[in-house]
Amino acid sequence: MKNLTRRSMLRTAAGSAAAAYLAKLGLVSPASAQDAPRQGGSLVYAVTSPNNRLGDATNGLHPHHWIDLANRSCYNALVWVDENLELQPELATSWEADEGQAVWEVTLREGVTFHDGREMTSEDVVSSFEFHRVTTSFARQIAGVEAIDRHRVRFHLTEGNSEFPYVLGEYHCMVMPAAEHDEIGMSGIGTGPFKAVSLDPRRSITMEAFEDHWRGAPYLETLQVVNRGGQMEGAVNGFMAGQFDAVTNIDPGFVRQFVNRADTRIVYASGGDQALMILPKYDGSIFDNKLVRQALACAIDRDRIAQIVYGAEGGWIGNDTHMASSDPNFLPHPHKHDVERARALLAEAGYPDGITLPTFYFAPYWPEIPRVFQVMSETLREAGIIMPIEERPNDGYRQWRVEDPEGTRKHRFAYGPVGIRNPGISLYRMRPDNNESGYWSGPGAEEYMDLYHQALLTGDLGARRALYHRMQEICFDEAPAILAVGRRNILIHKDTVGGLANHPQSWSIRFDEVYRT
Repeated sequence: MKNLTRRSMLRTAAGSAAAAYLAKLGLVSPASAQDAPRQGGSLVYAVTSPNNRLGDATNGLHPHHWIDLANRSCYNALVWVDENLELQPELATSWEADEGQAVWEVTLREGVTFHDGREMTSEDVVSSFEFHRVTTSFARQIAGVEAIDRHRVRFHLTEGNSEFPYVLGEYHCMVMPAAEHDEIGMSGIGTGPFKAVSLDPRRSITMEAFEDHWRGAPYLETLQVVNRGGQMEGAVNGFMAGQFDAVTNIDPGFVRQFVNRADTRIVYASGGDQALMILPKYDGSIFDNKLVRQALACAIDRDRIAQIVYGAEGGWIGNDTHMASSDPNFLPHPHKHDVERARALLAEAGYPDGITLPTFYFAPYWPEIPRVFQVMSETLREAGIIMPIEERPNDGYRQWRVEDPEGTRKHRFAYGPVGIRNPGISLYRMRPDNNESGYWSGPGAEEYMDLYHQALLTGDLGARRALYHRMQEICFDEAPAILAVGRRNILIHKDTVGGLANHPQSWSIRFDEVYRT
């Protein structure tokens, strides 16, 4: 594990050749390589993709209801997943599993204080995770958590999970002062670099620097986050007018207008969300035919979609699994665009003259989503595949997409958003009982899940990677779903802002290293 923090690297290297090298690697922004950090100043940033559990006046300071899920401005988790999707210690300093990967002992950082001056101990961690394991889907695998001593805790899982530490870094799994289940987290008190001082429900949160933060006081004196979810144009206009110093997760279609602006920095993350095409496989569905699914996977011109929608830097090519291309376990798709193979597969399936698919539905969760599927629909025509598309409103979309009152597992041919996660979480999303796999079944699905359960019990990373590769190869053959392209998260900020790094998991951005020049 690394003991040298990114902030200490930045402070040592600022204004030097080392700082320029860090900027080249993307670890700091170009501005931070040119100007030494200084204490003081404020930052106001707009978020365009807020928490779908957005809180109100009664619970808006709770980490589950925080405006933009970037909870680490006010809270900390036990673990931080860094920009390369690697695990780094946060409130935990180390973690270790038993041979079965079902019992994990975690050592806590000593000397950490909450905003109210109390020391963080194992009591707070136990109380927090007793709450999370009931209310947070990723944490429901925790059967129980106990304090070993003042700075050590033990997690008991329902079954082995070799990648459990990633759960400890999830955006909902923040550590809060110990309290009863219905009161914990409501105060907004955390261990983060900033402490909340005012809340305008559903609109903004204002924070001040916490001088006693365990990583050292942040550079900024105040930090404000403003909700502009679903208001991309308003957020960009506010940035242009000087209302905001930064905007996270902007539409790649807006990048062009900032490329030549001397006062603006554009920061790409290494990855971001994918656009999932869910292929329903109930009896009578055309997607129950594997040959049709394989033909669809081959016919999509992924490179063309990425280039047209995202440009040279803004997108990445998916491989029809939930894995991200930046993950070292990722395998490129062997047939990512092969029109002749697609036509041959359709002919073998009984469609020598091409095929018209059911209407594909999508909602504009991201502004560019309509463009993704418009371009895709055009590229499919080259292989004789007609795919009508229809946009639906965001409100109520997910319930409408999976609506199945009779439990028949009939659902729509439709889009679903996929966030970037570690392989243990990402590959589990293709499980047969999940709507995202279209309720995939058969020998391939059974082998896939057998391999998955083996991987969860495999502590050795190399052996686990071999299992993950085989799982992806099964998806290449079976095509249970289509994940053709992904977006690289993009943020913009003023050139007077330094140290603002982007992150493929937008909720994992940290602001204590940000400063004004």
